[in-house]
Amino acid sequence: MQAPRDDLAPPKDDRYTTEELNLYDGTDPSKPILVAIKGTIFDVSSKKDVYGPGRSYSILRGKMGGDAVADYSTLDAKDRKVLDDWHAFFTKRYNIVGKVSDGPVIPE
Repeated sequence: MQAPRDDLAPPKDDRYTTEELNLYDGTDPSKPILVAIKGTIFDVSSKKDVYGPGRSYSILRGKMGGDAVADYSTLDAKDRKVLDDWHAFFTKRYNIVGKVSDGPVIPE
């Protein structure tokens, strides 16, 4: 498992629509690979071997991690905890580059 990083940049608050986020899926080498979880957008470009096209977690790239259930307020407590754990995992390992501007608004 990848250890938490101590060299992360301060979080950014740039806004991306879900349509814009789809452009950052690793197919254009001039753009970073982005993944959104709970509306927070992470730059996962440092792990192209995992998130790049055709890789094990490539399904997440350029999308919101909860695309299957965009309104995660409907998740049961167990599934919501799993989503929270993934968010915490990404927060410790990848730079936060923005927020999804047109996703569902879910209270914390």
